[in-house]
Amino acid sequence: MRLRNTLAIGAAVVVGLSLTPGAAFGVERDVATNLVVPWDIDFLPDRSALVTERGSARVLSVTGGVTREVARIPGVSAQGEGGLLGIAVSPTYSTDRYVFVYYTSTSDNRIARFRIGETPQPIVTGIPRGRTIHNGGGLSFGPDGLLYAGTGDAGNTANAQNPGSLGGKILRMTMDGRPAPGNPTSSLVYSLGHRNVQGLAWDAQRRMFAAELGQNRLDELNRVQPGGNYGWPACEGPCNDPRFVDPVLTWSTAQASPSGLAFHQGNLYMAALRGQRLWKIPVAADGGVGRPQALFSGVYGRLRAVTAAPDGTLWFSTSNRDGRGTPQAGDDRIVSTTS
Repeated sequence: MRLRNTLAIGAAVVVGLSLTPGAAFGVERDVATNLVVPWDIDFLPDRSALVTERGSARVLSVTGGVTREVARIPGVSAQGEGGLLGIAVSPTYSTDRYVFVYYTSTSDNRIARFRIGETPQPIVTGIPRGRTIHNGGGLSFGPDGLLYAGTGDAGNTANAQNPGSLGGKILRMTMDGRPAPGNPTSSLVYSLGHRNVQGLAWDAQRRMFAAELGQNRLDELNRVQPGGNYGWPACEGPCNDPRFVDPVLTWSTAQASPSGLAFHQGNLYMAALRGQRLWKIPVAADGGVGRPQALFSGVYGRLRAVTAAPDGTLWFSTSNRDGRGTPQAGDDRIVSTTS
């Protein structure tokens, strides 16, 4: 087990804010090492973690320093950014034992549910599949007990504005994959106009946020409103058009390329792939966001998943073996931090 004290300093160009460098100390330890592109993390009631590996289609259990395979999802087609992506544990797991996964097949992206030891059953199919890019993959239960999924436009920008497509959307559903009561329309679509959503999180007041990968200029943090249109492909970043919802924060793609998103102790934490840092974003009582602060800049390489752990720490994973990073000894890894 490795323990490390880190001083990380960074700054971001954020629309509407002039930021100064931020510094934060953290105490970190590796909780899992020698993984291959871990994509998402969630926790069971017994405090053990479930982790997806994008390329291997494995679901791993991580507990007490031990990592073991507990499931392998059939039908996963891992090409480019596709594969086994998001994972979400049922909020009523103690009674129903359900785990949900988002994955790429040979024909589409889909969401399946399963009990460990049983064969997964797809509950949503037909989410557009990108041959190499923009498969989305965010999967989380909200505080309302409903399942949310962030999807990508699959490399076809028209999907994002097409209400009949499940691509370029945030979806909201029941545990059997049906449109949730109270959705803006009778479909699964909760919001539209997204390019590629991989991170979903809620603050203490149940307000929803999403991390979204931009194209060439700006990545986004969005406050998600039911029925909101977030403007892609007309907008990358804010476009000051009343038809669209502007992001609450943006970063250059070199500083972010965001994936995972988590709320922890009054802050949002956003994992940055190309930016190789963890962004800490204060959330005010009224839902406004403060100055982002860069943590662990360049220390661990590309960061993918981030989640609040039951023990009060924050876990994040690296993605240095995805073909775009430079693996260090022990990569890929999951790190627990007190920051």
